[in-house]
Amino acid sequence: MGTKGKEIVGVDVGNLIEMLNKALADEWLAYYQYWIGAKVIRGPIRGEAVTELEQHALDELRHAGMLVVRIIQLGGTPILKPEDWYKLTNCGYDAPVDPAVKRVLEQNVKGEQCAIGVYRAMIDAVKDKDDVTYNMALEILSNEVEHEEDLQALLEDIALIK
Repeated sequence: MGTKGKEIVGVDVGNLIEMLNKALADEWLAYYQYWIGAKVIRGPIRGEAVTELEQHALDELRHAGMLVVRIIQLGGTPILKPEDWYKLTNCGYDAPVDPAVKRVLEQNVKGEQCAIGVYRAMIDAVKDKDDVTYNMALEILSNEVEHEEDLQALLEDIALIK
């Protein structure tokens, strides 16, 4: 990390890197949850749900990339082994063992709600102390809120099917 870059971070960098790595674990697990869900999902409005799940998977992968860049900028090391995702995750992983559209969407809403809390806490921790992390977390939070809305809209559509 550059000298000036270190000077502008007003929080404990070690704790921040840990927070970022936990979010990174969440993003990788969310990516897979969306990706595999899009492959196995069954039921009404399957096509719309698959499209949404695949788009959300790509967003989660992009978020993981943003987190890795920030971790490296701060002089840290991103999670290097997938088995560590489970050790560090805030939000966990819900395998789509019941591939019903409604159930898969509900699982992903739960994940998005957790992610919203994670990024809200990150924003609160770095506000007025680390503008770079703050702006990154704000962008990701905005995406997570949009994901929750998208998924809940699909659940509302399912509820209208008679």
